[in-house]
Amino acid sequence: MQQCRKAPEGRKQPLSKIQPPKRKSVTTHLLYHNRKMRRILVQTLLVLTVLATTFAQEAGSSSKSKRTTEQHATHHTSQSTTAETLYRNPEFSFTYKIPYAWVDRTQQMQDESADPTKSKLLLAIFERPPEVTGDTVNSAVIITAESAATYPGLRTAADYLGPLTELTTSKGFKPAGDPYEFSVGTTPLVRADFLKELGKLTMHQSSLVLLRKGFVVSVTFIAGSDDELDELIEKLSFGAPKS
Repeated sequence: MQQCRKAPEGRKQPLSKIQPPKRKSVTTHLLYHNRKMRRILVQTLLVLTVLATTFAQEAGSSSKSKRTTEQHATHHTSQSTTAETLYRNPEFSFTYKIPYAWVDRTQQMQDESADPTKSKLLLAIFERPPEVTGDTVNSAVIITAESAATYPGLRTAADYLGPLTELTTSKGFKPAGDPYEFSVGTTPLVRADFLKELGKLTMHQSSLVLLRKGFVVSVTFIAGSDDELDELIEKLSFGAPKS
């Protein structure tokens, strides 16, 4: 089991944004007590789509792919990196600061056959277009909401991590420690971290989950390092839930 990560020296994480992780493990019986919940999750399918895209990018080695990557990187670095787009979700009372030049694929990834009363894709953003090859992990943020009523026996956000962990590890990921309680500002969530080796690279995945207004709201981050993962999480904030 990995040791608990410490924030890099010299780097400050404002308490108003992110409280230090509370390493209070979520118990195994709580995660896996309901076998009926072990089914394909909308959120997991979206994450796996991101993973498949990354694998394809890592496999690209032609000169054409290299030229495309160089051109894309030049475009990004020639502009200011401080401009961000603020995504607001009034239904679940949260905001996310989308990094400059990231690609929003929320509309393209919508499942038209999905029942919006049961599952919703709220946000799907990528550091670079999924079809553009590269030699780094394509960082991403996926936010979904699923009706808690869809999962018999689900009473807490931790219950959702059972099937999520099982499916994620079945795709070659390894848990980076036990799931634990985590706070964004004053909002309590549960968090599960995973790692996967990709040749010389390591993919870092973190999922934050909470129950709100009868839905399981899940925020999954994918990045190429712990530091980048922390930076992406810092852009998330929650307000008080509206009645």
